[in-house]
Amino acid sequence: MPYINIKVTKENGEPTTEQKAKLIEGVTELVSQILGRNRSSTIVVIDEIDMENYGLGAKSIKSIRESK
Repeated sequence: MPYINIKVTKENGEPTTEQKAKLIEGVTELVSQILGRNRSSTIVVIDEIDMENYGLGAKSIKSIRESK
């Protein structure tokens, strides 16, 4: 049973519900085609990460983007 975890940042109202549905569908299809796995047993989880919840170079991405 494949378990796929997608992590994306939440920016500018994205990903939308429609975009997430397309990601789930597309990744499931890709795993089915490439690995020959059953679509009905493929799990896809999307974790949305707030911009202030990750950093680069000792600063949050939110603060980096705000300073530009």
